[in-house]
Amino acid sequence: MKELSNRDYIKYRDILKTERFPLAFVDIDRFDRNMEFVASTQADSGKTVRVHSKSIRCLALTKRILEKGGGRYKGIMTFSAEETQYLAGAGLDDFIIAYPTLQTSDMAVLAKLTRKGVQVSLMVDSREQLAVLSRAGEEANVVLKACLEIDMAYQPFKSGLYLGVRRSPIRTPEQVLAIVKDARKFPGVTIDSVMGYEAHIAGPNDDVPQKWLKNRVIRGIKKASIREFSKRRKAIVDLLRDNGVDVRVVNGGGSGSLISTGREECVTEVTAGSAFYGPGLFHHYKEVRFEPSAYFAVQVVRKPGPNKITCQGGGYTASGSAGPDKLPYPTLPTGMRLLPMEGAGEVQTPLFLPATAPRLRLGDPVFFQHAKGGELCERFNELYLIRGGRIIDKVKTYRGDGHAFI
Repeated sequence: MKELSNRDYIKYRDILKTERFPLAFVDIDRFDRNMEFVASTQADSGKTVRVHSKSIRCLALTKRILEKGGGRYKGIMTFSAEETQYLAGAGLDDFIIAYPTLQTSDMAVLAKLTRKGVQVSLMVDSREQLAVLSRAGEEANVVLKACLEIDMAYQPFKSGLYLGVRRSPIRTPEQVLAIVKDARKFPGVTIDSVMGYEAHIAGPNDDVPQKWLKNRVIRGIKKASIREFSKRRKAIVDLLRDNGVDVRVVNGGGSGSLISTGREECVTEVTAGSAFYGPGLFHHYKEVRFEPSAYFAVQVVRKPGPNKITCQGGGYTASGSAGPDKLPYPTLPTGMRLLPMEGAGEVQTPLFLPATAPRLRLGDPVFFQHAKGGELCERFNELYLIRGGRIIDKVKTYRGDGHAFI
């Protein structure tokens, strides 16, 4: 993977110098290389890749992945019913909605899409959710589809320690069998797919420079957890099929666990999203490498002291537990650092500037990466697409297309 340097700063600065800041852009060469790399992780497994739209939030780029990726990419994992309707209206198909919903308006959307022949399954993990879906399906005279989510968290030695994200309460084959029996009581819904998201494998970096001990500990935990949940996932999938459930899809993984999840025989597809943008929290994995491709630019408006600059805006903070890792990552020129007492602010962001940086004038841009993937698009109406030494296009984000789905 090509590392960033101050030559990249000069290239981007010269391309964008006449544009209005702040702005967001994607280096399409890097984006395409990430797309090829993600697909290559499944070359031996034969699995397809489902695109997680939450981490992209741009219709044009989602379409680009599906079109250029060919048969290696199949389907979209969405984050809301309304977003799914928007993407289906743009001609896309084969959706798994990754998060449960029970509101009436969403049930109407699912019924409408199903009646039109769109392939869409909603995430469930409880009898109550199945009951709501079934009622909506019966009222619309259709059978709605559900994707059963299994908890993939690691609980070593059957202790109270829980390593993973708090999502589904369904963990064991016995719990799965119980919910399958419940589903048979509801004529308006059918379970057609299974998903298990191993966030504690896909998320944490395990190859951080100068953190060799922490890296080894994280890798050890990941290895033990993969060994445990891969056996459990297979047992659950076997149980479902033995009990007559026609499992169309077994989905797993995320950008940081593409290789390990792809090795599981029972998994039919893996999911990737943040991998395409390569944001700040996705820089240091042992098994996978993504190039930073999505950035935002803000202008230098002050020089408050030696080796310090202040930018207009820049406080685009990521969701999750509050901490320095959720702040934007100063990227170009290389070696910039946020001031610890100020961080990244809504109207101004001061930075330490290393002596090795190119000379910056007032009005020049500096470039950041967002900590996560698609969240940056909630701040911008469009993404500039850069290839080589020029802007080749501007494409709308969801926000630019007039949508805020969540």
